[in-house]
Order: sequence, then C-alpha cells, then structure tokens
Amino acid sequence: MDAKAAKALQLSALLQPEKIRSKPSGASSLSISREPHKKFFRVSVSVKLQPVRTSTIRRRVAPLEVTRSYENIPASTLESGTCHALLDEELILKSRSQEIDPYLNGRCIYLVGMMGSGKTTVGKIMAQVLGYSFCDSDALVEEEVGNSVADIFKHYGEAFFRDKETEVLHKLSLMRRFVISTGGGAVIRPINWKHMHKGVSVWLDVPLEALAQRIAAVGTNSRPLLHYEAGDAYTRALLKLSALFEERGDSYANANARVSLEKIAAKLGQRDVSKLSPTAIALEALEQIEVFLKEEDNNYAER
Repeated sequence: MDAKAAKALQLSALLQPEKIRSKPSGASSLSISREPHKKFFRVSVSVKLQPVRTSTIRRRVAPLEVTRSYENIPASTLESGTCHALLDEELILKSRSQEIDPYLNGRCIYLVGMMGSGKTTVGKIMAQVLGYSFCDSDALVEEEVGNSVADIFKHYGEAFFRDKETEVLHKLSLMRRFVISTGGGAVIRPINWKHMHKGVSVWLDVPLEALAQRIAAVGTNSRPLLHYEAGDAYTRALLKLSALFEERGDSYANANARVSLEKIAAKLGQRDVSKLSPTAIALEALEQIEVFLKEEDNNYAER
C-alpha cells in the first residue's frame, strides 16, 4: 500500500511540471510515513522550482524551494487524484507568488467582498506564500475600541464603527507587505478607496446563495447587520445579503482585480462553488493581481 501510494504521488507532484509555470531543478524529495497500526499517513514534499521568465521586463528572480507537509491523509486519498490536485495547487501557488512579487514591490493587498466571502481564509494563504503579514481590519477596530463588532454596532452605532474603520484603513495605507481582510461595508466610503488604492484591491465575488448557506451554517450572532432579521437562518441571510449587495455592488467593482468563484468553478469543471478549495481561490486572486500589475506596468512604460 505504501509503495503504491508513494508512486502515485511522485508521478503527480514531481513528474508533471507542465502544470507549473516553473520547472523543477536540483533536488526533489518526497517522504511518506505511517504510525504503526494507523490508517493515516504523513506526507512531506520538497521541490526546487526554477522560474521561467514570462515578462519582457528584466527582473532578477531567484529559484524557489517549496516544502509542504500534510498530516493524517488516508491511503485512499493518496491513491486517488484528490491529493495530487492539492499538491499541484500548492506548487502553482508558490510559483505564481514568486512571479508577481517583483511587480507588487511591497504594496499591500486589500481583500474586499461581502461578509462570509472567505477574505480571512484566502488572505492568510496569500500572505503566507508572498511572505507578507496578515491582518483583519475589523479585528483592529475591535482591538482599538475594546468591543466586538456586534457590540460596537449595538452600543455606539454603525456610523461610529465606520469612522473607526476608516481610521484603521488610513493607518494601514502607510504600511507595506500586508494582506488585509476588510469588512464587508468598507467599500461604501470613497475615502476608504483612496486609502486602499495605495495598494492593490481584490474583490472576492461569491454568489449570494453560497454566502447565505455559509452564514446560516455558522449562525448570524457575529453579523450585526443580519442579527435582527426575521425568518429561518438561510432566508434571513439571503434577503439581507441581497439588499446589501444592491447598495454595495457598484462599490465592489472599484477593486483593481475581481475573483469570481463562478468562473473558477467553471474553469475547473465544478458546479458548486462551495467545493472550491481556499488554495484555488488564492491562486486565482494572484493571477488576477498579476494581470492588473502587468497592465499597470505596461501603461507606465508607455508614458
């Protein structure tokens, strides 16, 4: 069983470089271990990637070594294509992050989108592969005020929260090398866009039905704009999200890049966006950032 799983994993992770915009060079290694009498494996993969130059602009890019460990992987997963796809995503994500890093030049990345769109989860993945720090603007407001967002809305009102949010975004606009998850309503104030456009803004565009399902599954207690709506959790979330999107949809479109989960699902041959991995979404975000940055670079060169 161990040998068969190892062989399948090696073929996917190490012998399919055409799926990666870099080529393996130097040492590549893979190890699979299993505790006695247990059905789960620990997988460690290390691959050294030599970047392929795709830009006419000459920038020095060093080789990248990718090391990744996965705990408690069933043998059935190793023998199927699931683990192979996961490893491919991880390697491509690392490669793409290296390609866009010279273009980013330390600028912050602001993730915008409706509540429940996955900004925090995706943002942490992006920060890790880019070597950035991660922060949540709502969490910074909570830290400054000393209350949760729900309590701030309850005791001080939404206008007070929005003022604090703007203050936080202004401070963050003076920083470098941060991936920032913003609150769902951060886009409604033009002054916030002035701050966010000092970096690169990315809209995570998730279908409202999928958002409602996510929020209904975890509850609405932490969502002050949903907490007082009547009806079952899903209906309450969907109705309020629809109303909020009517107000904010045009504002989200101000982002420098858009990541459509429906388009990702279609590209991967999936029908349900909830089945997309956060890594796949982070990869699409990096690709859209790359498109924006290269267009920006070209426009600057033509001046």
